[in-house]
Amino acid sequence: MQKSVRYLLALSLVIFSINAAWAQQASPKTTPNGSKTDKGSAYFNYSMAHIFADLAASSGNKSEYLNPAIEYYKNAIKADPKAGFMSTELSDLYVQAGLGNRAVTEAEAVLKANPTDLSARRILGRIYARLIGDPQANRIREDMVRKAIDQYQKVSEVEPDDVDAWVMLGRLNKVAQDSAQSEKAYKRVLELEPENEDALTGLAMAAAEAGDATGAAAMLEKASTKNPNPRSLAQLAETYEQMKDFRNAAKAWQKALDLSGGNPEIKRQFANNLVMSDQLDEAVRVYQELVEDEPKDLGSMLRLSQIYRQKKNYEKAREFAGKARELDGTNLDVRFNDVILLEAEGKASEALALMREMLQTTTRKSYLPQEKTNRISLLERLGVMERTYEQFVEAVKHFEEAMALEPGATPLMQAQVVETYRQAKNYPKADATVDEYLKASPNDRRLRLLKGTLLSEMGKPQQGADTIAKLLDGKQDRETYLSIAQVWEKGKNFKEMSKALDSAEKLSIAPDEKEAVYFLRGAMLEKQKDFAAAEAEFQKILKLDPTNAGALNYLGYMLVDKNVRVPEGLAMIQKALDQDPQNGAYLDSIGWAYYRLDKLDEAAKYLQMALEKTGKDATVHDHMADVFFKQGKLKEAIASWERSLSEWAAVAPSDKDETEIAKVQKKLDGARVRYAKESGSRTKKN
Repeated sequence: MQKSVRYLLALSLVIFSINAAWAQQASPKTTPNGSKTDKGSAYFNYSMAHIFADLAASSGNKSEYLNPAIEYYKNAIKADPKAGFMSTELSDLYVQAGLGNRAVTEAEAVLKANPTDLSARRILGRIYARLIGDPQANRIREDMVRKAIDQYQKVSEVEPDDVDAWVMLGRLNKVAQDSAQSEKAYKRVLELEPENEDALTGLAMAAAEAGDATGAAAMLEKASTKNPNPRSLAQLAETYEQMKDFRNAAKAWQKALDLSGGNPEIKRQFANNLVMSDQLDEAVRVYQELVEDEPKDLGSMLRLSQIYRQKKNYEKAREFAGKARELDGTNLDVRFNDVILLEAEGKASEALALMREMLQTTTRKSYLPQEKTNRISLLERLGVMERTYEQFVEAVKHFEEAMALEPGATPLMQAQVVETYRQAKNYPKADATVDEYLKASPNDRRLRLLKGTLLSEMGKPQQGADTIAKLLDGKQDRETYLSIAQVWEKGKNFKEMSKALDSAEKLSIAPDEKEAVYFLRGAMLEKQKDFAAAEAEFQKILKLDPTNAGALNYLGYMLVDKNVRVPEGLAMIQKALDQDPQNGAYLDSIGWAYYRLDKLDEAAKYLQMALEKTGKDATVHDHMADVFFKQGKLKEAIASWERSLSEWAAVAPSDKDETEIAKVQKKLDGARVRYAKESGSRTKKN
């Protein structure tokens, strides 16, 4: 006690002397509402309030310190009513001391006597704001939100230049989900303080939610330039991530990292965006630093393996995969990384074997909730892999096993089963199966979409569109419009497809949503032979996301297939393939590009790889035959064209292209005639 008193007296003497000097220079002034300001008295009382507040905090809020602290704050506020920060600190003191109810009672009494007392309103508003969250019920207390807004609204009406009040109104209206009022408040703040970080950040978040990521980034850039700190820079980085501008996101994370003193989590975000922006060498350096700082950082080990796999340095990829295995050989992510690495190396059978081994070693008589979730994930991943490698019977078996394990997984797995029959081109089985499932779940969205798709593929686009349109039910549903567009695409009704795409585009806000519309419209225009317009749509995608693999491949293949700007098309396809080296469509595209460039050995290599992934694709077999024919391998060319026709016979009615089939038949007939002549010539010579 004596020590505290001596501390208090010593500080009081210091403050008294400072205050005396301040008082000589500061004369009382009148505020807009008629009250007097006394800066000297305000400074003294505020300083004393701080001293007693510190003593109260260190003593467990003893009343002998807490009460003087409160009184000194009140005196300071009375001496300078416009110093809103003092009302904020006093309300925080009340709340921290568990005296929120007392503060409310006192403030309400003051307002009853003097409704224009803004300090009391600030205290009430602050306390109501602190009581918004209800941790026990895990909800927002709307009554407290409204009360807090009411108090700050009245403060702003009396003092329209009170920045703090407008900032609080911006925040509170955001909590109340009144975006218009929130934005109005933040805009008023910027009128008063053009570089206010709270307002810039608040408006940036509103812009991001409205789909204006560019506007959001501009405001966050301004806020982080004015007052750079890890929080504002992290928000800026996340906004760039939404825009898929990973290079600028990486720059923002780098600045946040510098200001955070090397925070490991920020460092991981920085490294991840380096990967996403294809700055792989720099990403390796950062991840290696993380591993050096924390040798048991499993996530960074896996990321290094993934990066080296992406760089096609499989030896280094295996090295870090092995280190990850040493840290936790039972971890499913670690083991699945091994599966993906095997696939990247073209070892499909080994990848499947490892997946099946994972499934076998995790088999239990009964499963804990997390084990069951992992099991279902494994079954689904294995099923999808088997479907990719055209092992359709095995895929269906594993999807059905997942259904039996957890009823909650049934809707998704039913859709996977139907999709498997569809990709196997067993359309009658797919249609019968989806009908059976729909009897039990007539409103299941996935099944209804699949039913509509199947109807369109079986040559019934109107029925397919009608089936999917029932999901709209008077609602504006972007995804449903996209599905309807795809149905009309299969029916080659491009007028109706265009209408559905226009409806979807109006509902598309985020960049990736717009990209999906541009992609489908580009494909539609390409099928109509309007290549310039089609390219314009794909270029829109690449402007938003230069790394969009689907757009790069489609546009690249379009150029190659037209036999124009082939090197440019090849470069685009290569970028897509670098992102997904096992994609059968990308492998076919690059093989066809090499064919156009008369690099037949390269073409044959990639087309053979494509056939291993998509052996039922008639076009890939046709491309392979063209290569064989040009190489003089007539027998192999004939076999490939025969296989192409066989696959054309198995496609859905909607996918049949009689013009392409006729071309393949003509090439096959010509090859047979030539082969017969050459065989006859060889026989005569012998």
